[in-house]
Amino acid sequence: MEPPDSSVQSPDLVSLELTVENVETALQQLYYDPDMEHKNVAQKWLTQAQTSRQAWQFCWPLLSPDKLPEIQFFGASTLHTKISCHWADLPTDQHQTLRMQLLSHISHFSSGPKMVLTRLCVALASLALHTMPQGWPQAVADMVRVYQPEKAGDQGGSQGGCLALLELLTVLPEEFQSCRLPQARRAQLREALAGEWTAVCPLLRQLLQRQEGNSQVKEQALRCLSSWVGLNFPLHGESEGLLQDCFAALSDPELFDTAVETIVGSISQPDCQRYTDALVNLMPLVLGLHDQLKAAARDGDMETSHGICRIAVALGETHSRTLLEQVEHWQGYLALVNMILFCTGIPGHYPVNETTSSLTLTFWYTLQDDILSFEEDKQVVYLQVYRPVYFQLVDVLLHKAHFPSEQDYTSWSSDDKEQFRIYRVDISDTLMYVYEILGAELLSKLYDRLGRLLMDTERPAAWQDTEALLFGFQAIAETIDVNYSDFSLLPFCSLAEWLADHPMMLGNVLPMVLQGLVKAELSVSSVSTLKRICRECRHDLAPYTHDIMTVSQDVLVKDIHKSSQCMWLMQGLGFLLSALPMEEILGSLTTLITPHIQRLDTLAHQEPSPTAKLSIIHILGMLSSLFTTLDISRQDEGSEGTTPAQARPNPVVVVLQQVFTLIQTILSKWLSDSEVVEAVCGVFERSVKTLLNDFAPMVQQLSEMLGQIYSAFPQASALDLTRQMVHIFAGEKDHFSPIQALIELVTSTTLSIFQQGKRKKPDLYLSDHQDVKALFYCGVLSLKFPETPTAKSACMFFMELVCHCGDIPPIGQVLQRDGKLLVHTILEMVGSQSFCCLTEHFSEVLFCLNRHCPVLLAQWLKEGLHVPGFPSAQVSMEQKDTFSQQLLREQTNKRRVKEIVKEFSLLCRGLQGTTGYSADY
Repeated sequence: MEPPDSSVQSPDLVSLELTVENVETALQQLYYDPDMEHKNVAQKWLTQAQTSRQAWQFCWPLLSPDKLPEIQFFGASTLHTKISCHWADLPTDQHQTLRMQLLSHISHFSSGPKMVLTRLCVALASLALHTMPQGWPQAVADMVRVYQPEKAGDQGGSQGGCLALLELLTVLPEEFQSCRLPQARRAQLREALAGEWTAVCPLLRQLLQRQEGNSQVKEQALRCLSSWVGLNFPLHGESEGLLQDCFAALSDPELFDTAVETIVGSISQPDCQRYTDALVNLMPLVLGLHDQLKAAARDGDMETSHGICRIAVALGETHSRTLLEQVEHWQGYLALVNMILFCTGIPGHYPVNETTSSLTLTFWYTLQDDILSFEEDKQVVYLQVYRPVYFQLVDVLLHKAHFPSEQDYTSWSSDDKEQFRIYRVDISDTLMYVYEILGAELLSKLYDRLGRLLMDTERPAAWQDTEALLFGFQAIAETIDVNYSDFSLLPFCSLAEWLADHPMMLGNVLPMVLQGLVKAELSVSSVSTLKRICRECRHDLAPYTHDIMTVSQDVLVKDIHKSSQCMWLMQGLGFLLSALPMEEILGSLTTLITPHIQRLDTLAHQEPSPTAKLSIIHILGMLSSLFTTLDISRQDEGSEGTTPAQARPNPVVVVLQQVFTLIQTILSKWLSDSEVVEAVCGVFERSVKTLLNDFAPMVQQLSEMLGQIYSAFPQASALDLTRQMVHIFAGEKDHFSPIQALIELVTSTTLSIFQQGKRKKPDLYLSDHQDVKALFYCGVLSLKFPETPTAKSACMFFMELVCHCGDIPPIGQVLQRDGKLLVHTILEMVGSQSFCCLTEHFSEVLFCLNRHCPVLLAQWLKEGLHVPGFPSAQVSMEQKDTFSQQLLREQTNKRRVKEIVKEFSLLCRGLQGTTGYSADY
């Protein structure tokens, strides 16, 4: 289409009549006008034109041979739009004429343009779906007769006619799958199309079997078969032969990719499981590709090996159980499993040298699940056959998890490295799953292999070999219950525990771990391994402490690792420091944290900024992690002749006292920032939990600081730390006074917050002697807060409160008086769309009420649930009565109460049919 003269003003399309000329003008404006506003006007006008009644007439002239392809395409698209969306506008007596016109135009456009031909074929397919089966019986057979495919091998137009027919047969099922149809009509059409398969299948076989056939025709025939696969044609007789013809097409490089797609699509249909004989007959065809697969792997032909692997996995995974049940063909399926094992272990590093092995991993899950789903006597037989394969699989997976040489790995792109990381995660998941079928024998073999690897002094192993084995141990250890009886056979359940029992091997392993620690790409594995070694082997690490501390300090200062890995590393160093002699801990601790304290001091005196905030939170997080694990209390157990812990200052307390002023400086600038305050509180909370009574020297200081934080900007982190302080020190006479003052300040501040909000009965709870009632009402209000942690904490508060309704009179009194408000609030929340994630916590409050005051609960439920439309208009009175009765019956089974409340919540939200209620109503 020639671009118009830019000096000519675009016409006003709004006022134009619907004529062929005006449609062409609008198309010209759409394609070539540089003004986007004009283009949008043209687009809107053309869309309206397609939906008009005149479109039935003006579309045909647009298909004239003298028109440009863009205009012809619009004409064909308009025909499809009219037939698919406005079929009712066309009189019945014109259906036959329209069909003949479309058949004629498809013949004319059989040699192109392809885009016009495809749209015309889609239009005829839509017409066929409107008229089958009554208005156009044997539609496909008629199409085949019109285009005479038996002459498709001749030169000239007959080949074009064959391609046009194949295009038409390809789009017919696609149009059926994409169009919107009533369920009954869809079922009728599916049956009609299934009947037409008898005309399609012989045609496709004829075209695929022709020796002199054009590759373009064969490729389109394969695509046509892929389109019909979704209709679940029966896989026997002629259809089975057609699928075998597709395997023959794999030998043609031009057809290979299309043939793979067709075969995989065909045998991946679950419905194929009904045709057991056909599946068995396919196995030799797939196994016949093994030599081609080996050659492709040897030559580095990734496309071919990838395609053949897809075929093998499609058959083996989709029909695993069906083929396992064919016990007389067990050798054939075992050969297929071994072929897939070859694909798993295909040479090369993923994803640089190969991309095939990842396709196979889910197959091993499926095969294992199917084997373990058989009865026990059959399981024994299958396991005798397939456990050796799974042991080979473990060796293959560990080999595939190997890191490449450092030189090769350096040359990889960041995307390749990320894909390899994800690939190793998938291998790890597979190893965890495989453990279920191999059990303790797998651990024993890995244990022996690791021992041989580390003990071989003549041929030291490459670090990649050792790391791959450790990777395997880690994968299995992460999912194993340490009490599992298999471990009675082994002295370890992870590498770290094994090293604890074999400390002489630390000298072999630690250098490799420390080398990995300085490499960002090995961050997760190296840091997590060092942390576990420091935890399990802390008492054997004295000879290596200096090296560990030096390397760790260096990587922390250089910011080699992400924040989360820095936290892990600090936890590991906390374990390491805990095992040092008391006189060495403080010095080593000071050396470790001094650079970070200095950095924190610099940040504390800077103006607040997002960058400074992240750095402050990071450093405080590292201190929190360190103080979580730095626990010297175990050194006091059984020690004789040493100074008692209480007579010497705890190193953590010494450090906290030294940095306390610095922390106050930070708070003076960041007090209104909840994340920074949370990080500050985290340092002290972790320390309190670890040190317990050893934290006593700081109780006075910390209590005062918490009071200042909470009174200025009340925050949840300050409350959590206050709770921890109360739990540990409220019973200590020496610390009762500061703790009491802190509680009074927190309580008064909290009550003042609630007084500022909306209250239904503000005067009811403000008496000087009704603190419990005020807290009760605050709790009820908190149940409605949008923040999940707040509502969850309120539920825990009421669970604790209700438990004491019998032994603490003020609690019993407030519950008698206002328990109805509590229950009605919970019912309101249970019936709410917004609070469905808290249903389990609400159910626990109801469970406590039912245990401690069931009579009152029954009364409150009756009063609340008998209100029409409460807690939801979705539930009937009968359903509410059922809920009440079921709930009141359960005073001992908390799990059942949770189920009852969850079911009622689903009903309130209109989700009937998803639970047991659907059986009753």
